[in-house]
Amino acid sequence: MTGVVALALALVLAAIALLHAYWGLGGLWPASGEQELVRRVIGDPRLKRMPPPAICLLVAAMIAVTALWPLLLAGWFGTVAAGSFARSVGTAIMAVFLLRGIAGFLPTWRRKHPLEPFATLDGRMYSPLCLAVAAGYAVLLLQGV
Repeated sequence: MTGVVALALALVLAAIALLHAYWGLGGLWPASGEQELVRRVIGDPRLKRMPPPAICLLVAAMIAVTALWPLLLAGWFGTVAAGSFARSVGTAIMAVFLLRGIAGFLPTWRRKHPLEPFATLDGRMYSPLCLAVAAGYAVLLLQGV
């Protein structure tokens, strides 16, 4: 089962990393313009433009690392690679996704990111997906315990 969980996490996170890289390279999907994209994927009324390309590409790279980590935890690169350091980093990654998932349901977050359609998408998709990723990481981290 852990192999399936690791592969599912890796594929989902790789897709998200690719999407952030696409935005970093100037892509606008799923919007037709930059302001619409800000409303859809950030939801912060203070922002009129997407973050600079370097920021989007940095986020893409960080998410790409989190896409490889489940495979590391599941032993796809050997059992030595899935040691205590890998588990510590995996725990930190899980905590980040858990906190982001929870944050999406807090009033403070909702006030900071009220623009539609982000606010609705966050409650229905983005935050639950973060919680699911955290749960997947928990499954991998608890393997063999």
